[in-house]
Order: sequence, then structure tokens, then C-alpha cells
Amino acid sequence: MMAEDFSGQTVIVTGAASGIGLSQAKLFLENNATVVALDKNEIPLQNSNLYTLIGDVSDISTFDKLRELTQKVSGKIDVVCNTAGVLDDYRNVMDTSVDQWNDTIQTDLTSQFLMIKTVLPIMLEQKHGVFVNMASIAGLVAGGGGVAYTAAKHAVIGMTKQLDIDYAGQGIRANCIAPGAIDTPMNAADFAGDGKMAKWVADETPAKRWATPDEVAELSLFLASKRSDYIHGSVVPIDGGWTAK
Repeated sequence: MMAEDFSGQTVIVTGAASGIGLSQAKLFLENNATVVALDKNEIPLQNSNLYTLIGDVSDISTFDKLRELTQKVSGKIDVVCNTAGVLDDYRNVMDTSVDQWNDTIQTDLTSQFLMIKTVLPIMLEQKHGVFVNMASIAGLVAGGGGVAYTAAKHAVIGMTKQLDIDYAGQGIRANCIAPGAIDTPMNAADFAGDGKMAKWVADETPAKRWATPDEVAELSLFLASKRSDYIHGSVVPIDGGWTAK
């Protein structure tokens, strides 16, 4: 993909310690952005333009700390990649406790809402801002997760569309990425043992392979760039054709 220049822009990435979030943080740094990276685990990156915060997106106090850090770093927020998330072990309704439901919804949906509530006033004041919210093929079709994960990702898509409709006229853009089979630590269970599950997923995917986190990061970079300025309230699958079946 063509290189972008994010010089002078501040980008927030959640879930930045591994997988897609780590690839996003790396790629934005490579394209000259100042990156504020958030994760509950240590973030394995070093760069003079990187600022890290250890915190859990399921904890509302994390977002106060994030706002304070970002204000110290640059006082502006140009792009937010709402990437942090958890799976729910494909549990159905009867196998999902209320606590498990709440935990999944809090991490996969409410955390994105809290992020938006935290940074949107800053974006509105500066009259521009971009949200790249992580959904999933589970937000488009059933079978990509359990009941809580599927509900959360459907809701992320709805929230993103409404966010864009509400604020597009004030310089805000919001879009979703809907990944399919991505080779990340979150999906490590599929590769466990003899890897039959991972092979089955690849065989069932029209592209016959898993994608890398870097491929999702490239899409994120495009959606955050001026080249996608007329893309609003959209959901972009990156799933090897899974949802085309």
C-alpha cells in the first residue's frame, strides 16, 4: 500500500500489546504519527513518538488517564483505533452466565463507547477526527463467535453508523473493520493441538488462508487517511471472502 504521512497527527490505539493493535501501532509510527498506545499488558515497542499507558479498557478510570496523557502529549486527537477486544469461547445463551455476558459486552462494546465519549469533545473542538472501530464478521453474520461476542460486534457496527450520521457534518468520520480469520494471539486456540480448527477455517475461507495482523493494519491506515475522506459509516470486511459466501 502507498505510504502515508501522518506527521503532526496523534493516533490512539487500544489493544496495542499484540495482534492487530500492535501492528496498527507499528504502522502508524512508521508513517510518522505520534501514537498513544493502550493495553493492560506491556507494549513491546520503543519509539520516540510512542507514549504508552497500561490500563484495562473495561475500567472507566482508564479513559480519564488516557485523556490526561494525550493532553500532555499533544493536546489533540486525530485518529482513534478502537481495537481492544476479547472472544467468548463461542458460548451459546445457555452456556453464558450473566457475568460472562457483562464482561464481554463491557470489553467489546462499552469500552468503545467510553473511548468515543472521552475523545469526541476534543475532536469536535478541533473540527476533525477519525474513528476506526474494530467489529468482526461476527457483527455481520452468525457463527463468528458466541452469543455475547456476536451481540457486541453487531452493536459496534450500529454504534459506528449512528456516530457518523450524528457528527459527519462536524468533521467526524467513523468506520468499522470486520476481520475474519486473522492469525493473532486472540485466535491461538484455533491453532492448538493438531491445528485442525485452523485448517478447517482456512479451508472454509474462499481465499484458503488466514490473514495477518499487518493486513488489517494496512486497512486501518487507509481508513484513517485523507484518501478515504468520503468513506463514512461503512463496514469494511477483511475476511478472505467469508461473508461473500
